[in-house]
Amino acid sequence: VIIYGDLPKTKENVIYLSNHQCTVDWIIADMLAIRQNALGHVRYVLKDGLKWLPLYGWYFSQHGGVYVKRSAKFNEKEMREKLRAQTKAETPMYLVIFPEGTRYNPEIPKVIADSQSFAEKEGLAVLKHVLTPRVKATHVAIDTMKDYLDAVYDVTVAYEGTVDHKGQRKLAPSMTEFLCKECPRVHIFIDRIELKDIPEEQMYMRRWLHERFEIKDKLLIEFYDAKDSKRRNKFPGKSVHSKLSLKKTLPSLLFLGGLTASMLLTESGRKLYVKTWIYGTLIGCLWVSIKP
Repeated sequence: VIIYGDLPKTKENVIYLSNHQCTVDWIIADMLAIRQNALGHVRYVLKDGLKWLPLYGWYFSQHGGVYVKRSAKFNEKEMREKLRAQTKAETPMYLVIFPEGTRYNPEIPKVIADSQSFAEKEGLAVLKHVLTPRVKATHVAIDTMKDYLDAVYDVTVAYEGTVDHKGQRKLAPSMTEFLCKECPRVHIFIDRIELKDIPEEQMYMRRWLHERFEIKDKLLIEFYDAKDSKRRNKFPGKSVHSKLSLKKTLPSLLFLGGLTASMLLTESGRKLYVKTWIYGTLIGCLWVSIKP
């Protein structure tokens, strides 16, 4: 993990805005949060369909995640109510938002082309390595929690090894590929932004958010397309090869590994494991359908 920019060492209540390429992006937020001792504070704004994920859909909801629908179906009131409830309870906040609304996938060029056409139609800069961001969830989150937040983290993520021999971007690594170390390095650029520097009105915030994604695009153009090969596969500026100490990772590994092994190595444990997935999923789906 190579980190650029200004990641504070202390916990903060923040909104985390990032480009989105793959499921690994979800745990990149965890990677940064654990370095601030804020791992349990991470919550996500998620596509509504993800609430049906077995067990995890219910877990994200109960852990402060916010499920949203796109475009005209976006329920602003529901999102505001959930965020207000959490700020009222003084819940530590590390709210992750992917403003593009979907993944940037080079293997689905129509999505990229449609995004670029929309930007051109709206008089916005056309972006190459990111999609045109949507402002609604970002605006609601910042507007609702502006008196509670310390900052906004603007995060740009790039994965090494995702360019083919012709210089074209490939699909970002899957979770399995990433965990099997098929991605040699992940580069993370963080820009900490004060709330006072962000426009409050949605119309102006939309322009501000697009400008932030223009900055991301320039960083990624430098990372993937720099004419000088020595400048590729890195962001400009100083970087830190960030490693975690065993005391931050070993306790969780031992606890979860021991718990899982104790269940799978006995017949009664295996039955309990299967029943937990089956009944937990059914109850979780029922729960999120009633109280998302």
